[in-house]
Amino acid sequence: MRIFIIEDERLAVQKLVKTINAIDESFEIAGMADSIESSVSWLEANPAPDLILMDIELADGQSFEIFNRVKIKSPVIFTTSYDEFAIQAFKVNSIDYILKPVKKDALEASFRKFEELKSFYSGNPFPIPDFKSLLKELQEQARPNEYRQRFLVKHGQRLISVETDDIAFFYTEDKLNFFRTKDNLKYIVEYSLDELEAFVDPRKYFRINRQFLVNIHSIQNIHNYFNGRILLHLKPSADIEVIISRERVNDFKDWMGK
Repeated sequence: MRIFIIEDERLAVQKLVKTINAIDESFEIAGMADSIESSVSWLEANPAPDLILMDIELADGQSFEIFNRVKIKSPVIFTTSYDEFAIQAFKVNSIDYILKPVKKDALEASFRKFEELKSFYSGNPFPIPDFKSLLKELQEQARPNEYRQRFLVKHGQRLISVETDDIAFFYTEDKLNFFRTKDNLKYIVEYSLDELEAFVDPRKYFRINRQFLVNIHSIQNIHNYFNGRILLHLKPSADIEVIISRERVNDFKDWMGK
């Protein structure tokens, strides 16, 4: 079996390859990619693999965009960090889903499912789900009934409560997650950006890339950037360039126009 791996974390790739080899040494790693762009390039240039192991969150956007850019002819097993609530949504779409960190027994079970499906379809192409609808369903399921009104954070030896509306943006830095308030105070926050995205009102906050989740009122200027991307100037300013990937530009424009 030829397997194509789409994953942008080096250690996760190493663990996947090691686990696959432990399951069956005859399995071949047909190729690897760590972004939407490199995945599309590989899929366009190579014969369809028997199976794709795909992370959802990649460096240049969500891997669902790959399905918009190139025809996928292979079944997909997702390896990512969405919570348990999402599993059923994937399974009803005749694909499989494994929570990270990927464990041998979970991967073996997915391979068995693949073999059963392959036998069921008897050489016919696997049906490819409507991934846009699937993503929308996942986002709806992730959305709480009420959005967070405030966050409790450490400030020296004290705990303080910060109103969500006072937060200009959330961001990742050196593998830690922070938010910056409108008056330019910085606090560490004990949630991932995926979790924070589900906590806040999507009418006010937008995930522009893997590193930033921004409040619409913190966006001071919007500029066109290289290769169809967009550069944002935030208030207060961020310490690095805040760039919207090409794949997210249309969604960002739709969000800004609502």
